[in-house]
Amino acid sequence: MSGEILFQKLKGNFEGIRGRITPDALMSKLTWFQVGGPADILFQPADEQDLAEFLRNLPDEIPVTVVGVGSNLLVRDGGIEGVVIRLSAKGFGSVESAGEHRIVAGAAVPDKKLAAKALELGTGGFEFYHGIPGGIGGALRMNAGANGTETTNRVIKVHAIDRKGESHILSHTDMGYSYRHSEAAEDLIFTSAVFEGEASDPSKIRENMDAVQHHRETVQPIREKTGGSTFKNPPGTSSWKVIDDAGMRGARVGGAMMSEMHCNFMINFCNATSHDLESLGELVRARVLENSGISLKWEIKCFGRFAPGQSVKPKPEQE
Repeated sequence: MSGEILFQKLKGNFEGIRGRITPDALMSKLTWFQVGGPADILFQPADEQDLAEFLRNLPDEIPVTVVGVGSNLLVRDGGIEGVVIRLSAKGFGSVESAGEHRIVAGAAVPDKKLAAKALELGTGGFEFYHGIPGGIGGALRMNAGANGTETTNRVIKVHAIDRKGESHILSHTDMGYSYRHSEAAEDLIFTSAVFEGEASDPSKIRENMDAVQHHRETVQPIREKTGGSTFKNPPGTSSWKVIDDAGMRGARVGGAMMSEMHCNFMINFCNATSHDLESLGELVRARVLENSGISLKWEIKCFGRFAPGQSVKPKPEQE
């Protein structure tokens, strides 16, 4: 079913919705890899109330996928079935002091913007966000971290809306954080969160942020079409090291390449398709498993439909 047909079928359910609804929306325009087929329907809610109303009126059988700024997403070439929800800065992009070195930030706030607000307030502990190319919604879902600090170290509580349009407040314990993972229910759409840092000298905060930026610029291909770290670090080692040891630095499939600068970064260097990129990732996983016995796990989120004639066979997990 095309997005336009689905839109016409559901049009009556969207009466009173104030956000933007786009059939057959190109996901390649919303992801950092700049690849991927269309979403059947893209919904950008005006605010939390609008999001809740939309979900209450969306039939249960329609799949829902939530995306953020698109920094670590690999959308397959056949696009995404059902509805993609993307929270916009207009309705979910505020970041404000909540007193006592606490900050409340919307899910559409870029991580760097939260770091900048913390600097403005003289609140330390958020410098790591200055180096993460994503948004707060994604950081909450995957416990984003860098430079020895993770989201779990800063979150106090999280506001969310479920698939039925009901509101929830989750405590830090409710989030169930572990390395690059949260146990929060998959159907929850995070809308904002309260974070806590500590008093710090703004000059020291600025120094730490500059160090984070310098590190990124010198060791990561940040000006390329990439999605950040491709694989999670295995216990006791680094993904880049086991990829390098397997001889996969600079490896290519079609227009996709593992960066020569940082081989845990995958790059769309020459009009790659999503299929090129995912195939390269699975090739890297297979070679690393063969070389070291380590089964790398994707940190980038790969989802959607394959285009006709495409498929990617995942490497078997280590027994």
